[in-house]
Amino acid sequence: MARFPLGKRLRVLDVGMGRGAQALRLARGGHEVTGVEQDADALAAVRAVVAAEPEGIRSRMRVVEGDARDTGVHFLPGSFDVVLCHGGLMHVDEPDALLAGLGRVLAPGGLLSLVVRNADALAMRPGLRADWAGALAAFGSDTYRDESGAEVRAHRLDAVGQSLAGIAAPLVAWYGVRVFSEATDIPAAGPELEALLSAETRAGRTDPYRRVATMLHLCGGRD
Repeated sequence: MARFPLGKRLRVLDVGMGRGAQALRLARGGHEVTGVEQDADALAAVRAVVAAEPEGIRSRMRVVEGDARDTGVHFLPGSFDVVLCHGGLMHVDEPDALLAGLGRVLAPGGLLSLVVRNADALAMRPGLRADWAGALAAFGSDTYRDESGAEVRAHRLDAVGQSLAGIAAPLVAWYGVRVFSEATDIPAAGPELEALLSAETRAGRTDPYRRVATMLHLCGGRD
């Protein structure tokens, strides 16, 4: 928030938007949001949700069917103040190529926001579940099995930082995500959720806790 003037309407690109939770939150906040998604089920879900929004919000939302790696096909260089790619790097074989495409559409002064699986902490979750074979197998690995059973990629902080520097959007801040909690044990609402979020927010900004988080949130800034 400190990067942009208070009240500025930002041009936001959400690459791999899924069912649109982040994109909708930003559109409801007054920003112009474009989402890119290729999964048919996710596209149908997000379009249905957008259609139910008031006209003022619908007019700020654009949904594009496409691959995360094809941003250059759809958008001109420097088109967006903020580019989100939360989870997209997990599913591509050449993350540097994807990052280069995201950097191309990022405007001067813009912010690139990434969420990746933390390769340096892959042994933590199986270890905490007493899955000792899984924990031992995770040491030194760069891949893991997601909830669907598919093998996907994890990334290391230093390596992603180097890649961001290479696209002229060097790392300006990073956070841990899900230091304590599992995706399946987060309460829906109420005081317990607020307490969990407070603890996660504090840990996600604090060493050494953030370094063993399940996910990493990395922000690259362009001058």
